[in-house]
Amino acid sequence: MPEGDILRLVSARLDEALAGRVLVRAELRWPTAAEVDLTGRTVVANVPYGKHLFTRLDDGRSLHTHLRMEGSWRIARTGARDARAAEPSVRVVLANAWWTAVGNRIGMLHVLRTADERTITGPLGPDVLADDFPTEGVAEAVARLRADDAAGGTGPRHRPGRERTGVPVAEALLDQHLVAGIGTIYTAESLFAERIYPWTPVRDVEDLAGVLTTARALMQRTVRHGFDPRAGVVRHVHARTRKACHVCGTPVAEGTANEPPYERPVFWCPSCQAPPASG
Repeated sequence: MPEGDILRLVSARLDEALAGRVLVRAELRWPTAAEVDLTGRTVVANVPYGKHLFTRLDDGRSLHTHLRMEGSWRIARTGARDARAAEPSVRVVLANAWWTAVGNRIGMLHVLRTADERTITGPLGPDVLADDFPTEGVAEAVARLRADDAAGGTGPRHRPGRERTGVPVAEALLDQHLVAGIGTIYTAESLFAERIYPWTPVRDVEDLAGVLTTARALMQRTVRHGFDPRAGVVRHVHARTRKACHVCGTPVAEGTANEPPYERPVFWCPSCQAPPASG
């Protein structure tokens, strides 16, 4: 599932193509929005929040989309073959006289008042890439993580006895209601950078703010440089099962956070991120 850094890149690309321009074609191939007509509206901006994207229009409405696991956006020259968007997997097409944005395999789509975007973002934790995250968001995220741990997790993550044993930090970081924008990649990479065992209970992680700040820095690097390894954009453990750790050479391990159907893979180095000593 694309994470907050990808949404920032996507929103920037959509802004370049659509912002300030009138839509001459707007197709919402979604059962609950098929009758909504956005043609003739001007795109004001594309605003990400965590893993969510809001395309704001000049009439006070927003198109809310979420990529889920397989979604993507592409930009094509209006009139070009790639702009026809004839594939059955296309869920949304937004076009002006110059550019066409095609949303493929979009996992979630709503049209709502821009003033009501809070109904979607309100239940989420602070956006790790928001401008105010270092000054306000990080403290709120830490408080949410601590409270969730004390409660033994919430919703599908709550299991009897966790009030005593604690919630694994890897699972907590993946919960968008605690902090928005972090997924499997930056859960693994930030915990590796901080040398924290993924199954360490949140209550035993002394510097949660440091973990969140590291995740933000890693994501910002991708936003600035794309996936250029020359800029230090490297995956040290994520999706590197059984490959040698870049630091110590130990084979990278893979585990599973959460239970079905919410399970997600978690990667770590058994040596660099050894479990804390018991007792």
